Amino acid sequence: MALVHRTLCVPGLVDRDRPIVMGVVNVTPDSFSDGGHYLAADAAIAHGHALLADGADVLDVGGESTRPGATRPLVSEELNRVLPVIRELAAAGAVVSVDTMRSEVAQAALEAGARIINDVSGGLADPHILAVAAAADAAYIAMHWRGHSTVMADRAKYDDVVAEVRAELQTRADAALAAGIAPDHLAIDPGLGFAKTADHNWSILADIEAFDLGFPILLGASRKSFLGALLADSDGVPRAVDERENASVALATLAALAGVWGVRVHDVTAHRDALRVVARLRAAGRVEEV
Repeated sequence: MALVHRTLCVPGLVDRDRPIVMGVVNVTPDSFSDGGHYLAADAAIAHGHALLADGADVLDVGGESTRPGATRPLVSEELNRVLPVIRELAAAGAVVSVDTMRSEVAQAALEAGARIINDVSGGLADPHILAVAAAADAAYIAMHWRGHSTVMADRAKYDDVVAEVRAELQTRADAALAAGIAPDHLAIDPGLGFAKTADHNWSILADIEAFDLGFPILLGASRKSFLGALLADSDGVPRAVDERENASVALATLAALAGVWGVRVHDVTAHRDALRVVARLRAAGRVEEV
């Protein structure tokens, strides 16, 4: 069975015959994939324009690394990182999401032109962020989360990871709706790698249809450590982060076949190519429900 096709209502974001491609713009010194590469505002803006040229539908701008063990920046520091980038990219016509857990940052980002709040904590880190999204009639993505980077590995304990993550996501969706976020403005993300082992991630991916809670699903698998572990060499050394792209594209292709709404990626071109293949085969009647 495939997921029911659902889309997130965002001004300027076109409903596609394929999952939307969300390009990552990390304005951080310590993100796991490209931390420090785009910390300067001009470098991050140039990177955002390059991702748009490659075909990104959304640019996800974040100023806080959520890799395991990461130290949180001050609110002022996060604001100084993301606001110039969001303002410039939004002014250029990009559909921008802000990757933040903080209501202050979400509010300022929306005022700067962001149209989506991508909250990896699903409102748990700062419950007021839900009211911010509702008041602005903004799109909101709630990810499954069990705690900040310093503690999340200790909380990767489940009796049934699919059932428990599903139930916890439902609770976050209910909280978002209760805060006034419109159902067609809400999406969910199972949070691969967040308080989850590699085996947990694979179990979730193998049963992604279980997360059909009535909302679009965003999947963020690009270059994550469970792919590095899968591709480890004969000595058990994980594949380098920038050498995991083929596996990332393979997962995005399978996610497209399953019917997810969007994929959050680092290499836009490779993912767009793969998703266009899936869309074309569907149009030709060659791909049925999986």
